[in-house]
Amino acid sequence: MPTRAGRPAGWRAAGFRATLYQLLVVLVLVGLAAGMTETARRAMQERGIASGFDFLLDRAGFAIGHAFFAFSPENTYLQAFVVGLGNTLVVAAAGLVTASLLGTVLGLSRLSGNWLLARAAGLYVELFRNTPQLVQIVFWYALFTLLPGPRQAWSLGDLVFFSNRGLILPWPAEPWVLGLALLLLVPGATLAAGFLRWSDRRRRAGGRVPAPLALSAVLALAPAVLGWIAAGAPAGWSVPALRGFNFAGGLALSPEFLALYFGLSFYIAAFVAEIVRAGILSVGRGQIEAAQAVGLPRSELYRRIVFPQALRVVVPPLAAQYISLVKNSSLGVAIGYPDLFSVTNTVLTLSGNTIEAIAIMAAVYLTLALAIGAVADLVNRAVRIRER
Repeated sequence: MPTRAGRPAGWRAAGFRATLYQLLVVLVLVGLAAGMTETARRAMQERGIASGFDFLLDRAGFAIGHAFFAFSPENTYLQAFVVGLGNTLVVAAAGLVTASLLGTVLGLSRLSGNWLLARAAGLYVELFRNTPQLVQIVFWYALFTLLPGPRQAWSLGDLVFFSNRGLILPWPAEPWVLGLALLLLVPGATLAAGFLRWSDRRRRAGGRVPAPLALSAVLALAPAVLGWIAAGAPAGWSVPALRGFNFAGGLALSPEFLALYFGLSFYIAAFVAEIVRAGILSVGRGQIEAAQAVGLPRSELYRRIVFPQALRVVVPPLAAQYISLVKNSSLGVAIGYPDLFSVTNTVLTLSGNTIEAIAIMAAVYLTLALAIGAVADLVNRAVRIRER
């Protein structure tokens, strides 16, 4: 029966029926997935194949050669997954930062009026973009393993050592304080960005803020410095030194880590360079000429006009490259880097819980990719043009 407004009753409305049909489809899919899972569980149980996630609390019984977190064979499979995830996050985070910075420099260099600089950047892009990433990773690994041994290591002021055992660096004696300071850079960057927006509004209103860039840098670093002071302001360093056939102290970055780091960073940087170049070229030439006509300095031209508009074009494809970098960190299995993929292979071999181990690994990679996509979506919403 029609309603007072002449519309059909709620259960006959098109919107209600569409929602109902979608709900039914979801229920059917969930039922099918549950039925398939139960069938697989029974089949595995009949054949004596282990199933379930109870194995996560069992003793692992294997060692992880290169780990940024403490691990021993006495730890559990769950802790092994955590260590593998930590190794993946460290190499991925380092790769993301390097690829972003290097790619931005290369993208700007390709637009430079300097012929040699532009051609060199173009050669880099063509070389690294058009060769398989796995080949690049294996190349770097072979190169690092051919370096001299620890006793003949290349040294930089007896503080930094480079050999076939990897790169050995001085490191804070209390690394957790460094981690805290790095985390506090996030709220510092948020404060600095807010201050810059406020200073811009004040300038447009006719006011004046002295040295806004310097003050924003102070705000960006202030939380990290305060956190360091609150932790007791530790200033001790662990300096590497040769002991027998290897180095003791400091931070050791293995050849496997370095090869994967260079392979991921340099490969993705080539794509980032093209994304940055395309974003800058998308800005109307008339806006740039108008800014130059009123005498806007080159630094202000890029900060206020070019980069804000280029970000709207850059963010979506850049997020796709970041996700690709995180997923491609699994290529480290080819050179023995104990990332999440490699650790999962060991766990499923020793535990026999193949499906569960692979499901955990897939869920972790999916979560990381969705997290990057969510952050990119927030940035995209922040820089988009708002309709009036």
